[in-house]
Amino acid sequence: MGAQRGKDILLKIDDGEDPPGFVTVAGLRARTIALNARPVDVTDADSAGRWRELLAGAGVKACSVAGQGVFRDAASDARVREAFFAQSARTWRLIVPDFGMIEGPFLVAGLEYAGDHAGEATFALSLASAGELTFEAL
Repeated sequence: MGAQRGKDILLKIDDGEDPPGFVTVAGLRARTIALNARPVDVTDADSAGRWRELLAGAGVKACSVAGQGVFRDAASDARVREAFFAQSARTWRLIVPDFGMIEGPFLVAGLEYAGDHAGEATFALSLASAGELTFEAL
């Protein structure tokens, strides 16, 4: 993956229709997508040289997303706000050009609003994966 513009990373939320479509949530100015895996340590007294041993294919995988910016419109603001207050897992699509697309259920773990009297209202958003995610290379 070569250098690319950070503004091209998109966060989309399902539109609640059947079949689902996706709506771009906001004008994000900063975004972070973190993929993590918690390993399972199976080291015991017989481990070779007393080196740690990890159990392949086990453990917990998680994805967290953080973003800051300006809401795109009232509809996208409402979707995120509703998902937060309901604490319902909604399907999100995270697109990183030249890398891939991650899709699956996320909870809105944090939602902050801020504003300066001489500027626009801004928000900060935190998502936590809430089930199995899929990855599709782009």
